[in-house]
Amino acid sequence: MSVLRVERAGIHAGSRWLVRDVSFTVEPGEVLAILGPNGAGKSTLLAALSGDTMLSEGEILLDDRPLSRYTPIELARRRAVLPQQTFVQFSFTAREIVEMGRSAIDPNLNDRRVIDEVLEATDSYGLQHRVFPTLSVGEQSRVSLARVLAQETPVLFLDEPTAALDLRHQQLVMELARTLAAQGGALAVVLHDLNLASTYADRILLLREGRLTGLGTPAETLTESLLSEIFDCHVSIIPHPETGLPLVLPMAGAPALLRS
Repeated sequence: MSVLRVERAGIHAGSRWLVRDVSFTVEPGEVLAILGPNGAGKSTLLAALSGDTMLSEGEILLDDRPLSRYTPIELARRRAVLPQQTFVQFSFTAREIVEMGRSAIDPNLNDRRVIDEVLEATDSYGLQHRVFPTLSVGEQSRVSLARVLAQETPVLFLDEPTAALDLRHQQLVMELARTLAAQGGALAVVLHDLNLASTYADRILLLREGRLTGLGTPAETLTESLLSEIFDCHVSIIPHPETGLPLVLPMAGAPALLRS
């Protein structure tokens, strides 16, 4: 049974459709990567999946129940959301930020153990007593991920979780995603790094101008013809020398939109 089912989802703003006629599922044990160029509707779609943005048409079901029928506290106990950025202007410590992730959970549970574990898992334990706004963007990103993990939900929506991270921490975050999936979790992750998606995603959803243009395994979706069309630039695909998965390489030459 699918954890999440999206049926002909559409989101309209002004005179423009941001997302239109998108259907797919997210299964237990799966990492679904959502890819596409800037402005393709990736973050808008993720906001709809989490219940933070209302659909103009279609329906999204979580555990076969429409999102609209969940209360905020029910959603907080079922799914966790990592936005692109977390804005905090008050002098909360990193640990206090992570503790906020436990606000919807049974207070009788051992919060201290969980918070310690997620801080360790995200390589943030040494940051716990620092004031959140003084952290670097990458450090804030890891602490924010720890807050999301502290919710202990079976469904996670992550919006560009690796964007501000160095290579080691990019791999750490995606290994965490794979571990959570292996434990039965369902994850939808917006990524810009095509090779991270190839390495860690079970399936890839490709968006262009708000429409679904590809859905399948990395081998099925990361093709030269499809990526060149979607991103309007030339790429080359070769098998990774160790895994055999698609390795996306940019080709020399300016993108078509910059050519005279």
